[in-house]
Amino acid sequence: MSSLCRLLQRNFSSSAGAAPSIRSLVKKLYKERDYNLLVQKFKDASEVDRFRTKDGIYELTVRRLASAKQFNLVEEILEDQKRYKDISREGFSARLIRLYGLSGMFENAHKLFDGLPERNCTRTVLSFNALLSAYLHSKKFDMVDRLFKELPAKLSVEPNLVSYNTVIKAFCEMDSFDSAIAMLDEMEKKGVIPDLITFNTLLHGLYVNGRFSDGDKIWSLMGRKDVIPDIRSYNAKLEGLVGQKNMKEAVELIEKMRDDGVKPDIYSINALIKGFVNEKNLDEVKKWYREIANSDYNPNNTTFKLLIPFLCENGDLYSAYKVSKDIFECRNYVEASIPQLVVDKLAEKRRILEVKKMVKLGSRFKLSLPQEK
Repeated sequence: MSSLCRLLQRNFSSSAGAAPSIRSLVKKLYKERDYNLLVQKFKDASEVDRFRTKDGIYELTVRRLASAKQFNLVEEILEDQKRYKDISREGFSARLIRLYGLSGMFENAHKLFDGLPERNCTRTVLSFNALLSAYLHSKKFDMVDRLFKELPAKLSVEPNLVSYNTVIKAFCEMDSFDSAIAMLDEMEKKGVIPDLITFNTLLHGLYVNGRFSDGDKIWSLMGRKDVIPDIRSYNAKLEGLVGQKNMKEAVELIEKMRDDGVKPDIYSINALIKGFVNEKNLDEVKKWYREIANSDYNPNNTTFKLLIPFLCENGDLYSAYKVSKDIFECRNYVEASIPQLVVDKLAEKRRILEVKKMVKLGSRFKLSLPQEK
């Protein structure tokens, strides 16, 4: 099931009594491939009060249009929402601000934010956070910092945990790690308690950028604050260790995760595979790929993108052929160029029987036979 379908399903799972007409409408929107028709159908559907309460439908549609670079159509959909009385509700307006941000349309987001008082909508920390988020998603990180400093006093609002987490993320994106860490002191002064998101944002920024001493200090602070590290915490440190080519400690960290009751995931294993690929350690690469078979998660595109070229470069076409069979059974998205590389390498060695088997098994990838290339 695609991520879009899952989000749609979650959107309705809590309301078993939802009218069939709404369900049918959402399905039609999801299936519509003509963007102009999609926009018109969405605008028509928005006339139904209950439809306008469905956050998931809005986000799915805007993400689709934005990914297709149909920004004029994103604007058409969101500007059309202003004609409804809902615009005077801050939660509804904050959603539109956030959606503009997800599309990278920070100017539209800010214009909408500025116009809320004219629409009898009081701006609180909710819409303030939506505006910060819009600039964050638009990669205008310096503006996140600027607005965080300027707007609270103007609006008479007090930043909350979400506000601080957003500005910490912006600082990390700008590699301003000292400023990000300093926000913890400000939070303490304001009585705002950092959460797991706060710490994970800092851990990822610090460890991945080689600031292990600072990362370890944050890890220790988590313990003092009774915040328990999760898989994201460990993966941040793991990625940092791999980046530092410290594979011994990376493997030890995997064992520590297990001892602490945190199950490694595909991102953990991919990090180790990447590290051992960089070390050109074929045995360890194959060993950690086999670990996936003993887990409850599946390899993904990154796994195969790391593994297949490495196996081919090392002349291990037997393993590459076996892994290709896993690709054909994988439910995750995998680039067709990955198994095609195996076909090409096998063809170079005149292993035609295996080539034909791969082309047949991987029919959905439309692999090319050598004579067709």
